[in-house]
Amino acid sequence: MDISSTGLRVLRQIAESGSFTAAAIRLGYTQSAVSRQAAALERSAGAALFERRPDGVRLTPAGLTLLRHARTILDCLTAAERDLTGTLPRGELVRLGLFLSAGTAVLPLTLTRLAATDPQITVTTTEGTTPSLIRALRAGSIDLAVLTSRPPHRPLDGESPRLHVETVTDTELAVAVSSTGEFAGRSAVHVDELIDAPWIAAPATNTEPLLGVWPGLPGRPNIVHRARDWLTKLQLVAGGFGVTTAPSRLSPVLPPGVSLLHVEGAPREIRRVLVARLAGRTTPAITAVTRAIASTA
Repeated sequence: MDISSTGLRVLRQIAESGSFTAAAIRLGYTQSAVSRQAAALERSAGAALFERRPDGVRLTPAGLTLLRHARTILDCLTAAERDLTGTLPRGELVRLGLFLSAGTAVLPLTLTRLAATDPQITVTTTEGTTPSLIRALRAGSIDLAVLTSRPPHRPLDGESPRLHVETVTDTELAVAVSSTGEFAGRSAVHVDELIDAPWIAAPATNTEPLLGVWPGLPGRPNIVHRARDWLTKLQLVAGGFGVTTAPSRLSPVLPPGVSLLHVEGAPREIRRVLVARLAGRTTPAITAVTRAIASTA
């Protein structure tokens, strides 16, 4: 096979982003350039590497096989570039992905513990939804991911081999409300009282869930503000501009003016915090970071 490093980078980015368009944006290419690279890869491989679906692009079994080798090749090229330019990383590097609220609840404690126990480890981080972080793990763009799941806690994806997953903790979903608003002074709210509430939620796509609206809410939610950033959502709550959902483990770091309420009249919504990595792809540094994350539970 005659495959370029550019083609392998395109393969990895398509696997991570789930579409040709998103891959083009992240790589700084035109969509037609990405499509040409994808077609050239398939010609060189002599097999279909990409499966076009209504919700995006998935790699075929042949594509996943090539991706495994692409990760190794691109890692070697990066190491060679560092050696040639003399820009060696400081200590051992672990690329960590976190779901959108974990940065507040998990990351500071994890980095503080690592600074005390394993100062030679350098951690870089990126935020994303659980589906996008799973794709990044599969693509080799991150080494470790803090993810979340809801009952019945099925496997995170259907790809093979399965990801190596460890449970950190379970936390109950609550509703964040203004401490001086309609629900002030209460510890609980009935789900029927939330039907007409103004919700603050993260945007949803075909492949990403709507974050911030109570999952069992009857009827169509009244979404008044859309934001991905948790601080933005909680500051809007503090100002009385709406309500949103938040895991109960965020309670110690809530901004002033925000309270968490238990939801009655609906099943408890339990979220499991997980640490995942590719099976067999571990190092002492990845193990140390995993241990530090587990210590935050």
